[in-house]
Amino acid sequence: MEFPPLASSFEIALPDWIADELAEVPDVLPDRQDRVALVNRLAARNWREGNGGPFAAVVAEADTGRIVSVGVNVVLSSGVTSAHAEVTALGLAQARLGKWNLGGERLPAHELVVNWRPCVQCYGAAMWSGITTLALAGSGPEVEELTTFDEGPMIDNWAEEFERRGIRVLDGLAREDALAVFREYREALDAGEITVYNAR
Repeated sequence: MEFPPLASSFEIALPDWIADELAEVPDVLPDRQDRVALVNRLAARNWREGNGGPFAAVVAEADTGRIVSVGVNVVLSSGVTSAHAEVTALGLAQARLGKWNLGGERLPAHELVVNWRPCVQCYGAAMWSGITTLALAGSGPEVEELTTFDEGPMIDNWAEEFERRGIRVLDGLAREDALAVFREYREALDAGEITVYNAR
C-alpha cells in the first residue's frame, strides 16, 4: 500500500455560522453570567450544525469582559480529535494577541469560560495557557452520563490544582442551562441523529 506524502500542517477553524451568532453580541460582556450564557448558546447550536460535540468556550479579559476569542468543538468538521472548544478558543486568543502566554507581561488577566469542566486534554491546555480564571457553567459526571463522551481519567482535586497554580476556578455558574443542552444532545443521540466520537 502506498501512503500519501506526510502532512506538514493542519487547520482548526471556526464554522461560518459563528459570525451570525456573534453579530449582535457586544465586544464587551462585563457580566460573567452573560459570558456563560454565550457559551451555552454556542454549545447548543454547535452540535446541531454537525461540527462536533455540545461544547463551547470563550476567552475574555477577566476584569473588563472584553471578548478575545470564542471556540466550539470542531472535531467532526476538522477531522482533528484535539479540536475541542477550549483548545480552539485558547489557540485563537493566542493567535489574535500574538502571545503563547495569555498571562504574559503587559497583558490584562484573561479567563476561560466553558460550558462544563474541561476533559483531561483541555485541563492541561487551560493550565498551560496563562489564564488566571476558569469559569464553568458546571462540572460533574453528568456530561459523560448524558453525552457518552469519555472525558478521561480526571483527578479528583482538579480544581485545587488549578488554584494551586494561581488559576481561580468559578464553578456552577449556569449548571442547569448547560445540562439542558446535554439532554437535548442525548435525545438526538438516542434517536440516531448524530455521530459521537470517543464514546465510552
